[in-house]
Amino acid sequence: MAAWWREARWRVVGFLACAAALNYADRAAMSAVLPVLRADFTLTDTQLGLIGSVFLWSYAIGSPVAGVVADRWSRRKLVIWSLALWSGVTALMGAANGFWTLVALRTALGLAECIYLPAATALLADHHGPATRGRAMSVHSVGLNFGVVLGGAFAGHLAEWFGWRSGFWVLGFGGVALALSARFFLTDGPGVVATATAPRASLGEAARYLVRVPSFHVLLAKAMLAGVGVWVFLNWLPLYFREAFDMTLGAAGFAGTFMLQISTVLGIAAGGWISDRAASAGPKRRMLVQGLSYLAAAPFLLLFLTRPGFAVVAVAVSVFSFFRGLGQANENPTICEVIPARFRSTALGIMNTCATAAGGVGVLLAGVLKRAFGLNAIFAGISLLFVIAGLALVVAYRRCMDGDIARARGEDARH
Repeated sequence: MAAWWREARWRVVGFLACAAALNYADRAAMSAVLPVLRADFTLTDTQLGLIGSVFLWSYAIGSPVAGVVADRWSRRKLVIWSLALWSGVTALMGAANGFWTLVALRTALGLAECIYLPAATALLADHHGPATRGRAMSVHSVGLNFGVVLGGAFAGHLAEWFGWRSGFWVLGFGGVALALSARFFLTDGPGVVATATAPRASLGEAARYLVRVPSFHVLLAKAMLAGVGVWVFLNWLPLYFREAFDMTLGAAGFAGTFMLQISTVLGIAAGGWISDRAASAGPKRRMLVQGLSYLAAAPFLLLFLTRPGFAVVAVAVSVFSFFRGLGQANENPTICEVIPARFRSTALGIMNTCATAAGGVGVLLAGVLKRAFGLNAIFAGISLLFVIAGLALVVAYRRCMDGDIARARGEDARH
């Protein structure tokens, strides 16, 4: 029996984890250099918020189309093209010469990146059944969250030594190189026919199915609530450390991403194992684990109301992020339990739209409200969003999951 790391399905996981790290690094790099951009281009807080928001809104607009396409064509090819395109846009960002150029390039980045996640997540599900799906998707999620640290800390440190443009050039050209190596690692899933003659789900079929899945509606609402909180943190936390504790660009970029993401990574690593263990006693328990994790995370953000010092902020952000990561590890495996294989990419695309559109509104609103209320109050308010999301997931676990899982398995059996 071959060692697990020699299996094609785990090579796919490894490559996608690296691609995922670059995906989030390229989008997070901007937050680390916001103070320099504000000085170089004389930008207001509202303009800084808009730079973060347009990426999320273009990502949201493109995600449903990306999901439908990934249910109809080769997911492997879509991953490779998305990686190459967003990496090229990232490299071009290093040549931006003003506010509107940044807005245009961030919009293009969102459109290029939105192709990746529905295709990559469904590709993982194609290669991994229920017994290993939670762990495989957790490794991928670890890559995503590590990328935030990579993008924030790396771009911040390079900005101090070589100027803010250098980080975008290094990340962009690194992504192009990774795309060129993809043929050695990626394959479409077993039994997946990636040709024009393969059976394809129509958009109408997918829409009619998804509208009849109550637990999917709850997951969409959860994605919007959590998306506001997560994206507000990712966009504004490095600037918060810069302003509140007078950190250097590199230190603020590192603290604002590492503190948030290392705990999330630990939570995801634990959550993937817990998710598969919980599912062995009943697949619907993945949703229960996610709901309880969000409820456990929420109270720690209230510590921001105390105008905390650095140590208290570290505790609040780290514990919140750990429980959020533990819950996040159950999200995509739960989607795979309640949505049949041929509709999964479409479902993931719609979910990405909801999360990023709401996140874009949250990032811009935080920029507008920052002067009046301060980031401490804004961060504390995120706790309420996670309480509502956690309660909704627990209710859906009790009332919806059994029927939705049975319906999905029946649909898979027919196709």
